Amino acid sequence: MKGEADVVLTAEDIRAGYGGEDVVRGASIAVSHSEIVVLLGPNGAGKSTLMKAIMGLVPRSAGRITIRGTDVSSWPTGKLVREGIAYVPQTSNVFPALNVTENLELGGYVLRRGLKAQVDAMLDLFPALRSAANRPAGTLSGGERSLLALAGGLMSKPAVLLADEPTAGLSPANELVVWEHLSLISQAGISVLVVEQNVNRALAHSDAAYVLILGTIKLREPSAALLHNDRLSALYLGLDAANSRAVPQRPIESAVNSDSH
Repeated sequence: MKGEADVVLTAEDIRAGYGGEDVVRGASIAVSHSEIVVLLGPNGAGKSTLMKAIMGLVPRSAGRITIRGTDVSSWPTGKLVREGIAYVPQTSNVFPALNVTENLELGGYVLRRGLKAQVDAMLDLFPALRSAANRPAGTLSGGERSLLALAGGLMSKPAVLLADEPTAGLSPANELVVWEHLSLISQAGISVLVVEQNVNRALAHSDAAYVLILGTIKLREPSAALLHNDRLSALYLGLDAANSRAVPQRPIESAVNSDSH
C-alpha cells in the first residue's frame, strides 16, 4: 500500500443500503495511484453495494468520498465520471445490439474531443476487440464481452476504474486474460478497485485487499500478506479472530464461498 500522497480515491465511513436499511455499515477504503485493490468477502457482505454507493447509484446515509483530495460526496454519478471515476457493473455492461466500436464510442460520451483516437487506443490495448470491431457485442464470447466492458469504462480516461466481478462466469483461461489486462491498466497509471470472487487469483494479481464482512471492513492488508493469513479463511467461515485457530488447514479457495453481491 502506498503513502497518503498517492491516494486517488477514498471512501470513509460509508453507510449505504436499500429501503432505509444499511447494507454497508461504516466501511472505509483507499486506492492509490496505479494500484490494484481487491474487495473480498462472502455472499451478502455488501461488496457490490459499496461500489455502487461510491458511484452514487445506491443511497448513502453517511460517509465521505474524495477523488484526488476533492470531496465529491454530494456529486451525482455523471459528474463523478467527468471527475475521473469509471464503473463497470457485473451485468448489463455492454449494449448487445451495438457493435464493438459503437459500444466504445458510447463509453466516451464525456469526451469533448479525441473520441476516435481514444477508440483506437482501446483497440490497441485490447487486441481481441480490434478484429471484432464491427461485430454486435451480443455475438461476442463471455471473455470478449468482459474485455469490451473494461474498455468501455476506460473510454472516459478515468483516474480510477471500479470493476464489479469482471471475471464472473469466465473460464480460468479467460479469467487470466482479464487480470492481465487489469495489470496493463494499472501500469498505464490508472488505479483499479475490483470486486472478485476468485480469492487466490485476486490476491496474486493485486497490490492490496480489503475483506468486507456484513458491511464492515475486517481486514486490510497487502495482498501478498493476506494470501497467507489464516484469519481470511476464518472470516469467510464466519469465525471471529478468537476462534481463528479452529479453522481447518486447507487452501483458501476451498474454504470460501462463491463471492457475489
